[in-house]
Amino acid sequence: MYKIPASTLLIGKNLVFVPDCHSTNSLLMDLAQRGSNREGTVVITDNQYSGRGQRGNLWVTEPGMNLTFSVLLKPNLKADQQFVLAQAIALAVADYVKTKITGVKIKWPNDILVNDKKICGMLIESSLSGSIVQFSIAGIGLNINQTWFQSARATSLKLLTNKEFDLAIELHHLLAAIEKQYLRLREGAIADIQRAYEQNLYRLGERHEFKTKHERFKGAIKSVDAQGRLVITTEAGEHAFDLKEIRFADAD
Repeated sequence: MYKIPASTLLIGKNLVFVPDCHSTNSLLMDLAQRGSNREGTVVITDNQYSGRGQRGNLWVTEPGMNLTFSVLLKPNLKADQQFVLAQAIALAVADYVKTKITGVKIKWPNDILVNDKKICGMLIESSLSGSIVQFSIAGIGLNINQTWFQSARATSLKLLTNKEFDLAIELHHLLAAIEKQYLRLREGAIADIQRAYEQNLYRLGERHEFKTKHERFKGAIKSVDAQGRLVITTEAGEHAFDLKEIRFADAD
């Protein structure tokens, strides 16, 4: 079903399809740790039954309807630079979705929304060697043809466009978009990637209510720092929060 893309130099040139698996990230991590660590390797499945998302959430997808895959990357980054890879991948997916529909934003740290509804989730995991990223695995779940979701906050390309999509063709387009941003990262365009990421950030500069484990407060997103923390301006000043510390009050 899925073929090696002709439009990329690196991403997807080694493509592993499994009909079903518990998690493409876990499978690719196992392959990489056992020596099958060719950069650009893609593991893709039609049925992922234990997919993982941010904050320990499960990523549930209808079999055969969406793109669910992981990519092995060697970004040559220091450990404290890891978040720029997440920014590059999020930008790439946003770029791809923008070719189909308008209203696309990146919700910190790397969910893709269309008109406030989630169309894509990602989970990037890295293996470190000292202070250097040895390799990273970018797991992506993009809703393509699924039309029913447990959450009213989810959507898909088919719901948004009333069109049916060929998953194999769309995979090639998406992998090409990922490679474009990834090669920019490898060439050192970190500042440009960070700037573009912030320009596409959901609710940037808008005043909204946030919540932590201990309080609710109103503030506006100012930026995202180099460590990937969300910088929020409040009446008490600026504060930086990591992923486990904060969320939008209306996120649930």
